[in-house]
Amino acid sequence: MKLSVDGLLVYFPYDYIYPEQYAYMLELKKGLDAKGHCLLEMPSGTGKTVSLLSLIVAYMIANPLSVTKLIYCSRTVPEIEKVLEELKKLMTYYEKERGQAPKMVGLVLSSRKNMCIHPQVSKERDGKIVDGRCHSLTASYVRERHNYDDSIPICSFYEGFDIEGREVQLEPGVYSLDDLKEYGQERNWCPYFLARYTILHANIVVYSYHYLLDPKIADVVSKELSRSSVVVFDEAHNIGNCRSVVQLE
Repeated sequence: MKLSVDGLLVYFPYDYIYPEQYAYMLELKKGLDAKGHCLLEMPSGTGKTVSLLSLIVAYMIANPLSVTKLIYCSRTVPEIEKVLEELKKLMTYYEKERGQAPKMVGLVLSSRKNMCIHPQVSKERDGKIVDGRCHSLTASYVRERHNYDDSIPICSFYEGFDIEGREVQLEPGVYSLDDLKEYGQERNWCPYFLARYTILHANIVVYSYHYLLDPKIADVVSKELSRSSVVVFDEAHNIGNCRSVVQLE
């Protein structure tokens, strides 16, 4: 359905909207208009995720200069994948109603363990081991040594991405973990480094809290993200006490 939320045309990919969802979107729009922080609570099972996505995507379309990116932070991989599912439904509904979906790129970024497609490394179950083996195949000094001794192993997927992937931007669409891994397999590109590179240009990024709140990770992954972004912390009570690692200005 299409509805007006305080004058904003919102596309909502379901036939019915709960009063709580509409009230939620009204308060969310007030927060976006004020360019401030907004703390919202909604009963479980009443469609919080789709309400957030519907309102914020509509706001981005209506205000392309003031809001350029949505950063959606969640806790677990299943929760993150659920966000991508709802986003796909929303974009499909836009396409049905308007003849084409918004020209937006939405994607997930997760750990190497969840994104690796290397035949041997991807079999490892421990994330630290995956990180270590990835580094041993992609570090600059390893690749330099490989140039003189081709018996030293490197990752063909990283090499493929490094040669071609940095010059290509993803087509508009929504990319889940499986989508990115399939995309990487087809092109011989590393999905993890593809996602790391693409989040700088993507309109919607879905990832774990840690990529934004952990200073060590954020300094590598998120420091270049636009300041004109809307940041959502879903289920924010799971963050715990983060005052020691993040300062809100």
